[in-house]
Amino acid sequence: MMARVVVLGAGISGHTAALHLRRLLPREHEVVVVSPNSKWNWIPSNIWVGVGKMDTEQVTFPLAPIYKRKGIVFHQALGIELHPEGTGEKAHPYVRVRYTDPTRAGEEANLEYDYLINATGPKLNFAATPGLGPDANTVSVCTAGHAVEASKALNEVIEKMKKGERQSLVVGVGHGTCTCEGAAFEYTFNVEHELRAAGVRDMADLTYLTNEYELGDFGVGGMTFSQGGLETSSKLWTESLFRERGVKAVLQSHVEKVEPGEIHYEQLDGSKNTLAFDFAMLLPPFRGADLKAFNNAGDDITADIFAPNGFMRVDADYTAKPYDEWRAGDWPHTYESALYANVFGVGIAFAPPHAISRPRTSPNGTVISPAPPRTGMPSGVMGKTVALTIVSRIKLGTTTATHRASMADMGASCVASAGTGLLHGSAAAMTMYPIVPDFEKYPTGRSQKDTFGEIGLAGHWIKFMLHFLFIYKAKARPFWYLIPE
Repeated sequence: MMARVVVLGAGISGHTAALHLRRLLPREHEVVVVSPNSKWNWIPSNIWVGVGKMDTEQVTFPLAPIYKRKGIVFHQALGIELHPEGTGEKAHPYVRVRYTDPTRAGEEANLEYDYLINATGPKLNFAATPGLGPDANTVSVCTAGHAVEASKALNEVIEKMKKGERQSLVVGVGHGTCTCEGAAFEYTFNVEHELRAAGVRDMADLTYLTNEYELGDFGVGGMTFSQGGLETSSKLWTESLFRERGVKAVLQSHVEKVEPGEIHYEQLDGSKNTLAFDFAMLLPPFRGADLKAFNNAGDDITADIFAPNGFMRVDADYTAKPYDEWRAGDWPHTYESALYANVFGVGIAFAPPHAISRPRTSPNGTVISPAPPRTGMPSGVMGKTVALTIVSRIKLGTTTATHRASMADMGASCVASAGTGLLHGSAAAMTMYPIVPDFEKYPTGRSQKDTFGEIGLAGHWIKFMLHFLFIYKAKARPFWYLIPE
């Protein structure tokens, strides 16, 4: 019997899931991808676009030709409603979509499914901070288009410095609950590299503005590195890099609003401060894609399927508990919806059970603590894992055991690379295992032999190589599936 798998989203997680589904399922089964974007974007390399070292054609490509070649049905549309029980007498589940394809823009349709993967990624919530974002007073590198504008703005301040005008540059996060501190960290040092290359470093005041309690937290509660038999913390490791490059850090901060040339922020001690800028790249907080959900009778069940932030509830333990009672086992393993066994949430689209970093609140009641990162490699692993589960259920039956991939049993790397090419660049590379610390298994929460940091050209080579490898993989070139997620 033919089965249809619908994948909402074509980012790292959704695209990975779709390619593996098509590779592993017989052709009588249908794989459908729904994405509002016509192009795939290797987001980690937007950092290089944001400093003018790559253009958008190097980090994006059209999805439709890839899907046509692989036999995947593609709808350029936005998922707007989930109907996991169907409607009335027609009990087959479906998702309602609104087309963004210029030839059908605004049209709506229902797509039935047997299995659904919610890989919609984040909604860039610039609106959470007044004055934040490329339509207001700051730039962004969250999309390739945003990064192009960031590069232009950076070039403008560099030209002013060349004329003798001192400039203040701020890079970081634009809200107390942001994630992706690693990306802000990487962009900071790419900007610093470009200032040196342009010969204007002495004319620039460069500040890293973050919600982290201390440098090196990165939204994962920091790390303990083991190098040469010695232990050091990611805090000391990161602080040394900031000192070496002359970058000032403003920590424990929640941006309240951004006015032209001035950032207003609150710190964890409750103090209110301002920071002047000529250039500011501040990442936004994320929320879910704001899908609505309805049961068979038409009742709104959005709050049952999704957390208040719009991310999908899956097989995690969402019981509210204090930090000292958080456990690695709280994190999801299968990414199966808490209510519907044929619905999955992967990548940024799933709701974490809690943060990884210790939660903190100012005396004013403002939450100033990073949200947990779950982009890049973890997203790809989740996408493949859920694809394998669906393939097993289609081939062997719905009672087949699910494949598992908890972030508490998954490693990750963050390679913050500045410069491009093989000869000109440097990187701060960090590897950790597991992503979610497990203090019951490891004294420091993570495996010492698998958690380390390095600075130098080797990490830059790795990042440069990975750019081309993952573009090759995403284009589904021959033997693409041999490249790990």
